[in-house]
Amino acid sequence: MKPVTISYIAETAGVSVPTVSKVINGRSGVAAETRARVEALITQYGYRKSSPPQRTNLMELVVDEIEHMWGVEIIRGVQRVVREHRVGLVLTEFGPDRSTIRYWIDDTIARRPDCIVTVAQLSEAEQNQLRARGIPFVVLDPATEFGEDVPFVGATNWAGGRSATRHLIGLGHRDIAMISGPGHLYCQARLDGHRSALHSAGLPPGEVLQGPLTEDGGHTAARDLLTRPARPSAIVTGNDRQAVGVYRAARELGLRIPADLSVVGFDDLPIAGMLDPALTTVHQPLTEMAVAATELALALGRGETVSRIGIELATSLVVRDSTTPPS
Repeated sequence: MKPVTISYIAETAGVSVPTVSKVINGRSGVAAETRARVEALITQYGYRKSSPPQRTNLMELVVDEIEHMWGVEIIRGVQRVVREHRVGLVLTEFGPDRSTIRYWIDDTIARRPDCIVTVAQLSEAEQNQLRARGIPFVVLDPATEFGEDVPFVGATNWAGGRSATRHLIGLGHRDIAMISGPGHLYCQARLDGHRSALHSAGLPPGEVLQGPLTEDGGHTAARDLLTRPARPSAIVTGNDRQAVGVYRAARELGLRIPADLSVVGFDDLPIAGMLDPALTTVHQPLTEMAVAATELALALGRGETVSRIGIELATSLVVRDSTTPPS
């Protein structure tokens, strides 16, 4: 038999659902005869007030792959918050084979964390499965478009891309190329910011090549750009890992950074300061983004009303030694 609902009791007693709710919760405003009739039906059908889901004191961080310092910065921020709140952390890595996500959904529902922070991009169906189980989630650094009701924490990628190119324009560069990443939301925003800076300065759009956000992706694109008859005097990359590939390509072609080529990255990972010369890059506050996403997710997991569900943290340009006026 299906469980008896408040609606069924209300219909049987000939009263409204709010009236039954008042009786169940012991509130006033119900006539004695009506209350007795409703209580008799509650007893007859063995109705039990449903209790809210028990908190597990766990949160889950979901990522595609942990393969470089970018992921470490995210984990550091999440860990800082859960340690402060004394909440357990479950880390899930999908890996290159995203078919494992169907097992993750089942496992997550079974352990029922209080909330989720996801860097991996979940489909609408996957989001709905979590909503149906009452598991709130926050998207960190979203790569795709999503509904207006989806909580997220990101960065000002457009402003970051613009600041990188404006810095090079200010140094006197006029032939500035960009190596962009794949069609992710944040990659497009960085590219749009780059183009805006060129347009505002009255400069031509320049060359734009697209490649993976990896060292090899940057290396392949840079070899293409730097072996052309009219090579650019500066390159903006989609992230710091691509910039490492540009360094390698320049070295192979006998070009000096920054004397022959200025380079600007994006992210400001620890490796940026270790390169020779140290990399000028756009600082993306990854750890702070992870902190904000975790705080937001935990608040939603506690059932709190939050003032806003969309947060963007500011980027900033960090000028080091990889940029100089063109020769």
